[in-house]
Amino acid sequence: MSRPKVAVFGAGHVGATVAQRIVEKELADVVLLDVVEGLPQGKALDLAEAAPVEGYDARITGSNSTPDVAGADLVVITAGIARKPGMSRDDLLATNARIVGGIADAVRQHAPDAIVVVVTNPLDVMTWLAFERTGFPPERVVGMAGVLDTARFRAFIAMELGVSVKNVEAMVLGGHGDSMVPLPRYATVSGVPLAALLPPDRIEALIQRTRNGGAEIVALLKTGSAYYAPASAAVAMAASILRDERRVLPACVRLEGQYGLRNVFAGVPVVLGDGGVEMIVELELSADELQALQASARDVQATHERLKSL
Repeated sequence: MSRPKVAVFGAGHVGATVAQRIVEKELADVVLLDVVEGLPQGKALDLAEAAPVEGYDARITGSNSTPDVAGADLVVITAGIARKPGMSRDDLLATNARIVGGIADAVRQHAPDAIVVVVTNPLDVMTWLAFERTGFPPERVVGMAGVLDTARFRAFIAMELGVSVKNVEAMVLGGHGDSMVPLPRYATVSGVPLAALLPPDRIEALIQRTRNGGAEIVALLKTGSAYYAPASAAVAMAASILRDERRVLPACVRLEGQYGLRNVFAGVPVVLGDGGVEMIVELELSADELQALQASARDVQATHERLKSL
């Protein structure tokens, strides 16, 4: 059986979990890449040895050589560093830009037909950088953030109401950070609007918890950040692309006039299929919602300008 090939850059917690879930779902064969010698090889071997127990036949290998991305149908970029004590946001921005830029160059050279899903933070700007450095058409470079932020919003709604997460639908737009835009008007529980189930103050509390979702986990872990949910979000996008599911998912994409925004990357609902971003969905937003989305996009634009000056 011939399977698609996925290259996952970064064998840390997020990247290794992405690789694990892709092979367990038999979405593709995986090559796990990292600059640390032995790390991707060891994790790949461990996952290969789990296959007889879990019952999957997808193959996984580890590599330190970027040319091994060759032939990949999909590339997931998780490589980068987390912000450390004493490190400024610009330090993080500059370091991860070097990492993502180098990966994008390798993908352009060795996997020119791949679709790229970016996970590295600061997400929106790293997606923009990957687009610029690969030179790929915008429909083939997309960032993972909205699926994660929406999953957190859905999880918190389910916790608050004591219902199954399967019955909760929601949508979060904008940049991946404090300026993200959860849309309670588009949140439902089995079709029932959230506003009919919770008072405004509780809805606002859930919105704030969603915006703080990553920081809440960092505060609890103390020495790390979230990786299970980010990996699941990236794999949901990968599955929609590899299987041509054409799911409507919020993702970071290049906007060219939609929502009154142009030449900027921001999170909006899109249709993901085997060509990447098949369509950008324009929701009907209130004046306040549109203003919040445009403000979030301006934050992304400002960070991008700051990166160019570093």
